[in-house]
Amino acid sequence: MSRVLTVLGELGIELDAQLYRLAVTHRSWAYENGGVPTNERLEFLGDAVLGVVVTEHLYLTFPEEPEGTLAKLRAAVVNAQSLAAVARTLDLGAELLLGRGEATTGGRDKASILADTLEAVIGAVFLEHGIVQAARFVHLLFDPVVEEAATLGAGLDWKTSLQERCAVLGLGVPTYQVSESGPDHDKRFEAYAVVGEARYGPGNGLNKKQAEQEAAASAFTALTSVAEAARAAVGGVGA
Repeated sequence: MSRVLTVLGELGIELDAQLYRLAVTHRSWAYENGGVPTNERLEFLGDAVLGVVVTEHLYLTFPEEPEGTLAKLRAAVVNAQSLAAVARTLDLGAELLLGRGEATTGGRDKASILADTLEAVIGAVFLEHGIVQAARFVHLLFDPVVEEAATLGAGLDWKTSLQERCAVLGLGVPTYQVSESGPDHDKRFEAYAVVGEARYGPGNGLNKKQAEQEAAASAFTALTSVAEAARAAVGGVGA
């Protein structure tokens, strides 16, 4: 059984097999198989459900924070990078129905596709079981993301947080290498965050900003792990 369905089962939520299949059907598969329905309508629905549930959670969890801070927190939680990271914990990429071209070019780990598919799954849960069960699913997946976002820097975004982390570690100011591909009406951007001699990423997005944020998130996570390992090593020596 898929990891997604296992998690839903642990919550006591059963999802109709055909509805789940629709939720993981990418448009590239639909195109190669005679124009069958895609997950895009479910994605549209799930995006709205996710936004409402996360916004309510932020409102109740941070009663003293102003609207501007709550908006930045929400943006730090509900973005392609965060959604893709959650989707990877569910091994959602293995469940995707992708066209041959998309599958052979890394589509199963592409942040935009994973994020859209996770939203489609949320939409499917809402459609079959309503907001209460959909909210339980969202809380299970995203409450930890909210906790992590609350630890970000003053800017509440990955680029700002990475710059702050680099300053603390004495690594200088991070830079970004960005490339673009695709026709004008369907551009795709890929970015790497460069810190010293190291390069982190790639980050992918429909615009330069989104790709750079994803790359910054990868760098921030990696540098945080290094810093925590160093602190642990120092503590072990002291012990």
